[in-house]
Amino acid sequence: MLLEAPVYKELFGAVEIYETLKVIKLDTQTKEVGSLTVRNIPREDIYRILEEIAIVVPMKNEKLQLVDGVLKAIPHQCPIIIVSNSKREGPNLFKQEVDLVKHFYNLTRSKIIMIHQKDTGLAKAFQEAGYTEILDKNGNVRDGKGEGMVIGLLLAKAIGAKYVGFVDADNYIPGSVNEYVKDYAAGFLMSESEYSMVRLSWRHKPKVSTKGLYFKKWGRVSEITNRYMNALFGVATGFETNIIATGNAGEHAMSMKLAEIMPFSTGYSIEPFELVYLFETFGLWEKGKAYPDAYDQGIEIFQIETLNPHLHEDKGSEHVAEMILSSLGVIYHSKLASESLRKQILDDLRLHGLLGENEEPPKPRVMLPIEGVDVRKWMETLENNAETLLKFEV
Repeated sequence: MLLEAPVYKELFGAVEIYETLKVIKLDTQTKEVGSLTVRNIPREDIYRILEEIAIVVPMKNEKLQLVDGVLKAIPHQCPIIIVSNSKREGPNLFKQEVDLVKHFYNLTRSKIIMIHQKDTGLAKAFQEAGYTEILDKNGNVRDGKGEGMVIGLLLAKAIGAKYVGFVDADNYIPGSVNEYVKDYAAGFLMSESEYSMVRLSWRHKPKVSTKGLYFKKWGRVSEITNRYMNALFGVATGFETNIIATGNAGEHAMSMKLAEIMPFSTGYSIEPFELVYLFETFGLWEKGKAYPDAYDQGIEIFQIETLNPHLHEDKGSEHVAEMILSSLGVIYHSKLASESLRKQILDDLRLHGLLGENEEPPKPRVMLPIEGVDVRKWMETLENNAETLLKFEV
């Protein structure tokens, strides 16, 4: 794969965030490039590291045709972890997903782990492990994408994955999913730190119009979140910037070493919260004492602009509004935000009718890092009590 070389970056303490890198050629045998502005990632290196990347696919009531395309597009070398929160009554959509996955495995012999988010055995495993912040007042795992991602992360750690990547299940273009995972691999191969993250920026996000497809550069949520995330970074460092292009990067990946020390927020605030947490924790020199190794190596954040466009299921204006409120709530409540920035956020949300006159955006609910979870005990409890856990291995 040929990409723009990671040349320009901005620093905030131990956090290094690179300017968005464009994919120049998805597949190449070129081993030497006569340019300092282009980086070649050999194909054999990409396929070698894919075996170490577990791909988590959170889903909830998605169209089976889309799920089928996403699974078929994930490179065969990667273990696949499916965390479903789909309906199990009237109709039982989860059963249909299980049937699809079984058929997919019979055809491909891919390595797959699948579980339902509301499995009582899963709740018991979290209870036994002492990780109760993911549970609701009734002792069940809460609804939410963030919660599903944490479940997938623990399953990835349990099978010994070195990296974990996330892919949404509602993608209409299977080929883009295949690229996403290879982009993750390329980012990790460029990293010099064991604490690294790869976040994807879509080249275009097509919209249907009366004249056909319109290849829009930014979605509404991404445009707003990136603007305020850059403003937060500028307030914290004292230097205005526009380097952040992946505030809402649902498609992203990280090394397991970084994932283990990251708290995660619930619901749709999880992707912007990751950046804000890293800025707050590793951006100030005196704040990183709890993780000296990560501080010494540095936290590397790569942003890669995909060659493929991103076309996904339209979930309506309410979904968009929820994502905007959740994303800006993370920035608004950050310790790094100035009063001026908070006022800008409030004025913007109220102007667009997303917030009442005396309301504030929601403060993110945060789940602790998984580093304290005894994953062997957690997995053993899960295997002994889960009703929906499925493991397909070659």
